[in-house]
Amino acid sequence: MEVHITESEGTMTARLVGRLDTPASSEVIREVQPLLDHAGETLVLDCSDLTYISSSGLRIFLTLRKAAAAAGGHVVVEGLSSEIRQVFMMTGFLQLFEIR
Repeated sequence: MEVHITESEGTMTARLVGRLDTPASSEVIREVQPLLDHAGETLVLDCSDLTYISSSGLRIFLTLRKAAAAAGGHVVVEGLSSEIRQVFMMTGFLQLFEIR
């Protein structure tokens, strides 16, 4: 699992590459710390290259959403594959996040 973070004009973007499964989650939560540090901004989670997400991975999305809500920011999720979109639909995440 790889996380590539970029910052541009008040927007922090994390491009997620690979499988966000339980073993990868503990490292990913550390790697997305810059997003938590900028939770008052717009946080974009680019899932174009995300091939799988587990419940542990979904928890990371919720952690980011909670931090952004508390700091006055918001989270945008973009580039969902049909498989990941299905997971988001079944778990109610489509209603929790702005999806592009």
